Amino acid sequence: MHTPVALLLELGIILTALSLIAAGARRFALTPVPLYLVAGLAVGDGGIAPVPAAREFVDTGAAIGLILLLLTLGLDFTAREFTASLRRHRSSALVDLVLNAIPGAVAGWLFGLDAAGVLALSGATYVSSSGIIARLLGDLRRLGNRETPAVLSVLVLEDFAMAAYLPLLAVVTAGGSWWEAMFAVVAATAVVGAAVGASSRWGHHVGRVLSPADAEQVLLRLLGFTLVVAALAEMVHVSAAVGAFLVGLTLTGAAAERARTVLGPLRDLFAAVFFLALGMSADPGQLLPALPAAAVLALITAITKVATGWYAAGREGAGRRGRLRAGSAAAGREGAGRRGRLRAGSALVARGEFSVVVIGLAATAQDRLAALVTCYVILLAVCGPVLTRLAPTRGLPSRRASERAPGMLDKPRPSTAASAPDPAGSGTRSG
Repeated sequence: MHTPVALLLELGIILTALSLIAAGARRFALTPVPLYLVAGLAVGDGGIAPVPAAREFVDTGAAIGLILLLLTLGLDFTAREFTASLRRHRSSALVDLVLNAIPGAVAGWLFGLDAAGVLALSGATYVSSSGIIARLLGDLRRLGNRETPAVLSVLVLEDFAMAAYLPLLAVVTAGGSWWEAMFAVVAATAVVGAAVGASSRWGHHVGRVLSPADAEQVLLRLLGFTLVVAALAEMVHVSAAVGAFLVGLTLTGAAAERARTVLGPLRDLFAAVFFLALGMSADPGQLLPALPAAAVLALITAITKVATGWYAAGREGAGRRGRLRAGSAAAGREGAGRRGRLRAGSALVARGEFSVVVIGLAATAQDRLAALVTCYVILLAVCGPVLTRLAPTRGLPSRRASERAPGMLDKPRPSTAASAPDPAGSGTRSG
């Protein structure tokens, strides 16, 4: 078998550069995600050092990276915890939709887009990046924070909303009738509901099959099964990321712990490729004309996402006011709660993979939309992680087990993550 020399050389240079970027970011206690995105701009179409031979591998690796990010995110839930959190955050989902979809719809109307363009732009401004945010929460050691279940609930609710939204957008963009659009939405919703129900009812059987004693078998079986489910999800117009998340829901306890350990290095590799590909999808030369409008829209929707996270973290218990007689202790808890709400809001700012999917569905008929959304995504994908890193973390009291909010993230954490140093200075299980 002959392997092109150019492919090997470009991949070797890419991986080496990514390792140096990650090492530099870690040295300064930063997440490397924004730097990966900037590197993608440099090596993509129109960049200073394009890598045409490696482009196909990077695109394929990006799809696998997103699947692995959502699979490992699902491993932090159980179906029971997930459904309980969804019930608690239904109002958060409504606030999220109103605050973040409306600015995109208004902007689309002002830019003179048709109905499909307005629908596409509202979706691009509505949905945060599960891939970027899942990586950020891990990098900054915030998975145990009080506000984190609220962040994850909002993300998952958005992802499930995308399961209905993307088929609707596809039909509207293609000029389909209203009944075709309704059928696509109902079918996608039914598939997701059936998958969640099956995960809750028979997940323990799936866990036994996918978690044998041998680590090699765990990797092969789990990755293979997840890719099949992701492909089936795409076939019924449900995102592959949602399918991967549902697979993660089926594994609990020791099976989930083992899966996290085995998948960790593979996830980190392909996640880096995913963020690189996200930057490569943009041509810097085409982004400049759209930069002013994209910057204004990014600023507005960054503020609305912070407001969304602030509200959702309050639903999770962060920032509840103490009694006046509690004195300085109550004031300290209230201050920590405000910081937690701000961390939750800043974590939700980043946009990414779903907005890129929106571009793919609508850009063929909306040339102006493609440049605007691409520039918008790049701005928030780079600035969002920076805002998350700069969110206040000092003075956070440690959370005792008895103080944890009911719902998600009640499963034990890997010992390596628990004992690792905290680059954000916040520590795990902080309030």
